[in-house]
Order: sequence, then structure tokens, then C-alpha cells
Amino acid sequence: MSNLAKIEGLLFISGDEGITVTDLSNITGFMKPAVLGLLNKLGQQYAENDDCALTLLQSDETYRLATKSSLSDVMKAYFKKPLTTPLTQALLEVLAIIAYRQPITRIEIDALRGVQSSGSIQKLIARGLIETHGRLNVPGRPFRYVTTNAFLDYFGLQTLKDLPPLTKQMSLEDMDSDIFLRALQSR
Repeated sequence: MSNLAKIEGLLFISGDEGITVTDLSNITGFMKPAVLGLLNKLGQQYAENDDCALTLLQSDETYRLATKSSLSDVMKAYFKKPLTTPLTQALLEVLAIIAYRQPITRIEIDALRGVQSSGSIQKLIARGLIETHGRLNVPGRPFRYVTTNAFLDYFGLQTLKDLPPLTKQMSLEDMDSDIFLRALQSR
């Protein structure tokens, strides 16, 4: 695997929060000037390739991947369409984790699920079912997510105390994508 691919992979999994040059350097073992050179090269590749949807964004020392602004109409259509479709298993899984563990960061959600969740989180935000609730006071300052009043309305709950209880033998780490649906259907 090339050094450029390592940097790109880390940018991808860092999601919306992005990753700092220092973290990239510490994780890869590359010196900061080498990391900056690779980031510059990756940014140029994205800019020069019209068939690539990605661009590299920088804010101080934090870098993250995003889609090119020329694709904004397509991206808006993608996030509007799910509003008319039912929640998928992946969305329900992320929503259940947030509902029972809030406030929680994307990285914590990813760790519980074992897969990247930023797309699901964006869809749930677009639907108004979750929202950001401050940032965790750790390096990178990731967003913390909580459910909204629209979440309560969607599932016919008055308060979060009305969430179906988890069974005693099941811990939050053991949740699967069906736990929320099964619990709600058993009410």
C-alpha cells in the first residue's frame, strides 16, 4: 500500500471531524513535512481529476474529505430522497445506539457497529431525528449526537424514559440492528 493511500484511508475514516496533521504523522510514523507533501499531492489529484467526486478541505491543521461543490445538486437530492422512504436497518441501528447511549460521538458509534457511520448520521440529521449537542473535550473535538423531539414524535414517545428497556442479559455493546424495532414492537 502506498503512503498516499494510507493518508487517504485515514482521511476517509476520520469522517466529518477530519484529522490533524499531527495525528496523521503519529499514526503513520511519517514526519510532518512528508504528511503535508502527501496531503498537497492528494489535494492536487482530486482537483485535477474531473472524474473524482472528492476534494480535500483544510481548517487550520485539520484535513477532511468532502464532495466537490459542483456535485451539490446531486448531494442535495440524495439527502432529500430518504425523507420519503422508511428508515433502513443501518439507520435504525445508528439511531438505537444514539438513543440509548446519548450523548455519543461518531467514533463511539463506529466502534460499536464496526463500520463507518457518518453517512447514516448525516441522513438522521437531515430527517431531524438527531442533532449535534456540543463537542467532546478531547483532541479533534468530535461532535456529540443526541436524539431530537422529532425522534420522540416519530416513535410515539413522550420522553426518553419511554424508550423500551433493554433486556437484562443484553448490554449496549450487544445491540444489533433489530433491538430497537423489536423493543418498540413489543410495546
